[in-house]
Amino acid sequence: MPVAFRLPLQVFFEREARHPRKAFLVQPIGDGEVQTLTWGEVGHQARSTAQWLRARDLPPGSHIALISKNCAHWIIADLAIWMAGHVSVPLYPNLTADSVAHVLTHSEAALALIGKLDDWPAMAPGIPNGLPTISLPLCPAGDFDYRWADLQACPPIQDNPEPAASSLATIVYTSGTTGLPKGVMQTFGALGFAATRGTELFGLGEGDRLLSYLPLCHVAERMFVELASIYTGQTVFFAESLDTFLTDLRRARPTALFGVPRIWTKFQMGVYSKMPQKRLDSLLRLPFIGKRVGHKVLAGLGLDALRIALSGAAPVPEALLRWYQRLGLDVLEVYGMTESCGYSHVCRPGQQTLGWIGPPCPGVEVRIDAVGEVQVRSDATMLGYFKDPQRTAETLTDDGFLRTGDKGEQDAHGCLRLTGRLKEIFKTSKGKYVAPAPIENRLAEHARIEQVCVVGDGLTAPIGLCVLSAGSQDRQALRGSLERWLEQVNQTLDKHERLRQLVVVKDSWAVENGFLTPTLKIKRTVIESTYGAQFQLWSARSESILWQD
Repeated sequence: MPVAFRLPLQVFFEREARHPRKAFLVQPIGDGEVQTLTWGEVGHQARSTAQWLRARDLPPGSHIALISKNCAHWIIADLAIWMAGHVSVPLYPNLTADSVAHVLTHSEAALALIGKLDDWPAMAPGIPNGLPTISLPLCPAGDFDYRWADLQACPPIQDNPEPAASSLATIVYTSGTTGLPKGVMQTFGALGFAATRGTELFGLGEGDRLLSYLPLCHVAERMFVELASIYTGQTVFFAESLDTFLTDLRRARPTALFGVPRIWTKFQMGVYSKMPQKRLDSLLRLPFIGKRVGHKVLAGLGLDALRIALSGAAPVPEALLRWYQRLGLDVLEVYGMTESCGYSHVCRPGQQTLGWIGPPCPGVEVRIDAVGEVQVRSDATMLGYFKDPQRTAETLTDDGFLRTGDKGEQDAHGCLRLTGRLKEIFKTSKGKYVAPAPIENRLAEHARIEQVCVVGDGLTAPIGLCVLSAGSQDRQALRGSLERWLEQVNQTLDKHERLRQLVVVKDSWAVENGFLTPTLKIKRTVIESTYGAQFQLWSARSESILWQD
């Protein structure tokens, strides 16, 4: 039986009419100043932009690219593209010129809106010749064909267009952990289904606040910030930059926040940089005092008003979840994919079991196939990959289930636990298969291991490559700490999974140097190609802890 849901523009028009003077988007504009845009102002700017787009006489359903960091006009531009009857194609704001050229060419973009960016000169060569560009507010200096002021000079459209649920709304390009990005096609119906049902889970409303800082072009931020704010009426605060992130967070004091595991780890490390771990842990164990200390720590981070804290995109170390629990905050795991609008499984408040993500979201069917792959089906499932029927057929089963590529298991209540990625599983030279993700998750619980990648294809035993967080501990003391930790972790693993050694690499793994995706997940192919020539040499060494020369 079809599930009732509302479509994104329909909900936006209702809010625009009902509370036009209510604050919607709060944008930093530099020097500590912010600009607050109301629902009515957002509607007016989007409608004027839609009028300008309509005047281009583009074929209905043309693909319009959006290249910008998170900002108020990212959302305004997205709404305008939809109002004009077109399809939005968002790009990550830190792509190389080659990647920009690939996405714009592959998506057949007819226009490109350029917004807030850190390194436009490095991206600009990727704009194909002849592709018209439009500058949004806060855009970098450059030679653009049209300016935002040109668009705002147009009279706003007066109608309330409502595209059909089956119409294509957006093409979301994946972050490319396994190769070239794929263009995931999502309809208005899929977005509306996921947003309608997803926002019902947490009881958020017009008095709540969000902070937008993860890339809006990623499905998680698109759903949890853009769509969730439209469907619930929340106010969205934007982060200005990494340097001002904590200031932005304290200003927003969000009541709901989505983060990837590395963000939650960064918060913890920031706390430890101001108070030694042992002292804080001792204080948190004290009756009465511990609760006050936990609240003070959260207040210092700007997290004291949080009611809903979610983490997704990668597994979270259980020790990290327990640490937040001691502070008085339950960080709930969520699981989804771009291909399912990020809508699949989520832990419900008050029902957390560490190590398990939670039950399926309403309207999601789940099955585990013969090899242990998690497969899901719902009205949020993609149409397919743009111009790639072969990959579409490989990813969607004949009966409409999405092959996630994740191995997992369910308990008696339908809660999901992931046990690895099918494509990440490798075989040692002894013929034994190893799933790296659970081991990495365990290793990452060490306070100084910031990032870790377990490799071992063709080796006698796996090894772990790790990047350490900044700290003052001398190498010898750190070696002893890592040796003890490696021994402790190995005792929890099957014999064929046990690591021969940990290698501390000298590089930092970041988005900018290609080691991480824009959503801060490690790119295994890049790590393996960078260090692969040394795997056998390291494996032949007798030491359990090595530092890269």
